[in-house]
Amino acid sequence: MNLSIDVTNNEGVSNVVLTGEVDAFTAPKLKDTLLPLTKEKGQVVEVDFQDVNYMDSTGLGVFISALKSTKEHASTMRLVHMQDRVYRLFKITGLTEIINIESTVQGGM
Repeated sequence: MNLSIDVTNNEGVSNVVLTGEVDAFTAPKLKDTLLPLTKEKGQVVEVDFQDVNYMDSTGLGVFISALKSTKEHASTMRLVHMQDRVYRLFKITGLTEIINIESTVQGGM
């Protein structure tokens, strides 16, 4: 399956809505979209996982890179609406301790 990425910007918040699977095939496209958004100081990047039913370790790598970028550029990232199957991947790897994962969208959607 492919990955659809829809980005909307609203007053300092970039909402990134993902649909499909995040894997070795789709991760480069996600990284190319996500990382530039994290490089704007003060920017909030909110990634909506509601329609993501599968993610592998390649996808985790994208979010680790994005987290590092937020630290370097004084921006913020939060992941929302994550399905249990995908959340477990973040939990098992300990990333829930360092990445902001919330159940609801707070940005301007």
